[in-house]
Amino acid sequence: MKIAVLSGKGGTGKTTVSVNLAKAMGWSYIDCDVEEPNGFIFLKPNISKKMDVSILVPKIDEQKCIHCNKCVDICQFNALAGTNNGVLFFEKLCHGCGACTLICPVGAIEEVDRVIGKIEVGEDENISCMRGILNIGEPMATPIIKQLKKLNKEEDTIIDCSPGSSCTVVSAIEKIDYAVLVTEPTEFGLHDLKIAIQLMRQMNIPFGVIINRGDHKKDLIDRYCEGENINILGKIPFDKKVAVLYSKGKLLIDDLVYERKFKEIGQKIWEVGSCN
Repeated sequence: MKIAVLSGKGGTGKTTVSVNLAKAMGWSYIDCDVEEPNGFIFLKPNISKKMDVSILVPKIDEQKCIHCNKCVDICQFNALAGTNNGVLFFEKLCHGCGACTLICPVGAIEEVDRVIGKIEVGEDENISCMRGILNIGEPMATPIIKQLKKLNKEEDTIIDCSPGSSCTVVSAIEKIDYAVLVTEPTEFGLHDLKIAIQLMRQMNIPFGVIINRGDHKKDLIDRYCEGENINILGKIPFDKKVAVLYSKGKLLIDDLVYERKFKEIGQKIWEVGSCN
């Protein structure tokens, strides 16, 4: 199964759930939150391989260019601009679609690689781990996410997504079997949970909810999920022990109580996800 863990907002405990679930169940882990990957802080894998991720961008030969501006007109992302002195190229606006190269009537444009980030592959004691790292200042994360998913050969995988519902999240959750939405029992948590749920329903992805920093009482998330017939997979309590473990960069499953809890959650996800 390919299981994505995501949240409508940052700071709800998405990575906490991802790394502990992966470790408890012995599933591979992919950190697709490439703008701020932090799962390796807790899993601490031995990194065995590093590779650059590039996109193809145009390189214009000014000696051949006839300033027809056809490349400028076809660029949907405004990465090219025509001037009296030639064509200006704004590399960080380029999506690497290759249209400018195809339309140039005199062959003045060739495509060259531009590195936008890297991928690291490693293993901890019993699971394989991968993460993408977007270079500082780069705006496009999706090529790294797509490359991460392409490299993954493991059958059972936890995908740690970016917060929110942007194109990076959409790229990460394509072709998954099940989604775990992590939220917190606050008005902000509920507001952003609804956004994530809307995305799941639009993409027809089965999902369940984990409430972080919850308690045994019914809260606004419980009531909303009951009204919407949404499965609550489990709760992680508002516990000082969790904060202490987290602050030391340790996994929650180092504690036997939480090891059992995450195995129970993982088993429930497996059962629910297998039925869809």
